[in-house]
Amino acid sequence: MKSTLPALLLLVTLLSAFGAERARDLGVPLEGTPGKWNAITDVTGVEVGYQTLISGDGGAAIRTGVTAVWPRGKNSAAPAFGGWFSLNGNGEMTGTTWLEESGLLAGPVMITNTHSVGTVRDAFIKWQVARTRKIGTGVDDWSLPIVAETWDGFLNDINGFHVTDADTVAALDSAKSGPVQEGNVGGGTGMVCYGFKGGTGTSSRKYGPYTVGVLVQCNCGRRSQLRIAGAPVGQEIQDGIPYARNGAFRDADVGSIIIVVATDAPLLPQQLKRLARRASLGLARTGSISGNGSGDIFVAFSTANPNAGDAKGLVNLTMLPNDEMNATFEATVQATEEAIINAMLGAETMKGYQDHKVIALPHDRLKQVLRKYGR
Repeated sequence: MKSTLPALLLLVTLLSAFGAERARDLGVPLEGTPGKWNAITDVTGVEVGYQTLISGDGGAAIRTGVTAVWPRGKNSAAPAFGGWFSLNGNGEMTGTTWLEESGLLAGPVMITNTHSVGTVRDAFIKWQVARTRKIGTGVDDWSLPIVAETWDGFLNDINGFHVTDADTVAALDSAKSGPVQEGNVGGGTGMVCYGFKGGTGTSSRKYGPYTVGVLVQCNCGRRSQLRIAGAPVGQEIQDGIPYARNGAFRDADVGSIIIVVATDAPLLPQQLKRLARRASLGLARTGSISGNGSGDIFVAFSTANPNAGDAKGLVNLTMLPNDEMNATFEATVQATEEAIINAMLGAETMKGYQDHKVIALPHDRLKQVLRKYGR
């Protein structure tokens, strides 16, 4: 019988290379069965790339970046069915009017900081045009990319406009399958979540023959709201709350969250819009009320139906009946909740713009709180 030890050691090595313990490593009681990587990349074909920018200090502190999520990988130009939903619209996700109209997502979902959306959008179009001229990927003469944002101005010199075309290209070209780094990476580098260091997180769920994967850029909520596995973690850990230098923001819900949901279940655009809505319930499990100042915008896509973007003739499609979508809804809620927790657990304490400091969620304290509440 062939030993599985080398494969297990490789998996442990890869995960360890990405840093801190994740929610399941700490024994957080979470529902559902994750995929191999417990990441959005468990959906076959999905690739994730980052460019992380960390340099300087004080007024010149750069703590930002770019994230790229490719539905069918960076070498495929085939559109995927998609849908989107805005739980609270104090934010931006470009390209959504055409996504709503056409039901097709052509290209990646990209995420950055609030003031770099235009740069990333234009840089992707330039990348796309240059790549088309080189290898003929069949890209049309126009493009309406999906680019979303959350605000990192507490830790990052956001008005320094430090994200460049080259950074966007680096995120696009570095995209790959496999384990996904979490915390202070990519567009999530300078983000704050529930008053702890936030950032990028991911998770997945297997159910029947299908997989749902979620990636979040978490920058939402205030400390007192945070709940993990039902325990009031934010109320129990009150030291080190950021925004202390500006009392007006200490208890305000001024952040945002972008949630990307991927699945290999054969869903049509209207069904994917329904799926994107369910991410709201996973967010709510962690305590969010989706406050007035929060941009909570979600997008979902399906890697099934590879011919979804065919432009001529009759297109034969498959779809999961609406009456059989409950398991997909449940998987989305569960994976969203865990991805948000993983974003905080993967993050490290960061000092940034004007010496502002945001502490990471302390793993030992989290375990104490969970034990206290029998979780």
